[in-house]
Amino acid sequence: MTSDPIYLDHNATTPLLPEVVESMLPFLRQHFGNPSSRHVYGRRAHDAVEQARVKIAALLHCDSDEVVFTSGGSEANNLAIRGVTAASARRRVVTTAVEHPATARPVDWLERHGWDVFRAGVDASGRVLLDELNMAITTATALVTIMHSNNETGVLQPIRGAARHARRVGALVHTDAAQSVAKVPIDVREIDVDLLSVAGHKLYAPKGVGALYVKRGTTLEPFILGGGQELGLRPGTENVASIVGLGTACVIAQRTLNDEGARVRALRDRLWARLADAIPDLALNGHVEERLPNTLNVRFPRVIGTALLDATPEIAASTGSACHAGGETASAVLLAMGIPAVDALGSVRLTLGRGTTADDVDRSAAALARAWVALAND
Repeated sequence: MTSDPIYLDHNATTPLLPEVVESMLPFLRQHFGNPSSRHVYGRRAHDAVEQARVKIAALLHCDSDEVVFTSGGSEANNLAIRGVTAASARRRVVTTAVEHPATARPVDWLERHGWDVFRAGVDASGRVLLDELNMAITTATALVTIMHSNNETGVLQPIRGAARHARRVGALVHTDAAQSVAKVPIDVREIDVDLLSVAGHKLYAPKGVGALYVKRGTTLEPFILGGGQELGLRPGTENVASIVGLGTACVIAQRTLNDEGARVRALRDRLWARLADAIPDLALNGHVEERLPNTLNVRFPRVIGTALLDATPEIAASTGSACHAGGETASAVLLAMGIPAVDALGSVRLTLGRGTTADDVDRSAAALARAWVALAND
């Protein structure tokens, strides 16, 4: 029987941790109450939701009443972006050229509906051009939305620098931290944001659950209308079991953040060293230091990234390119960094996780090197 490939796609999604599954099971089996009901069944569900809210707040260093549960990172981003802009008399949004579609598309929607949108560029390492971004933040700006870390390159963005300037003109600040939460320390007070998005399935919790940090006093208009759940910002009966799982995942992350970050960073650097030794002219996409500890995005010379992954079925990883009937289009993130399209198409994203071992790294590097030699010399 063929064994499963080595999983190096943790930025796409993560497996559920056993402790997360165990915490969810009572709310899938016997505790079925509606959290809005006043009887004992409802109170059990309500209390579980509130306990999870406290656990998420502890990881983010905020108060529990500043945590709003959503169906995931995309909904959290939409609630932040559309919620702030609907409540504001200002008509300008400042963002970056390398945002995830869950941020970029709501901003595009605003632009189509008459909003003034400015997208700051990035340097060759993928870091936003902070001077350019800050120059665009004026008294007409309602919202600055800038991702905490890039999902393709792992590059960490200077959130606090953007927030400092936004404060001077009264603009609100949102960051999509879906890739960062549980991988690097995040303190919403320290980075000085008004809104921050969390996606459960990026941190070993279930798919279909997330959260939005909303700083106390921030005015949002809900874009889903219904009951009064989640401070009226996100109506609908809460997904209790998944919320409990998210809370458990946040507790585990807080307990293991430093040690796991150091472990996975060492493995990522080992993978880079093995590949660089075997493949001449291999190049790193992204900042050498300012990136997530688990993320390695590399350009393989003279090959196409998708073809390389097709030739290494023993590895599960991804590229940032988009496939369509006419061929492939290079990653917009890499193009924004000034990487030529022909080179960008050779890129592969390798993202490590809690289950990744040194043996996984060594075998993956060897498999990729073998496949590259075969393709490059074909």
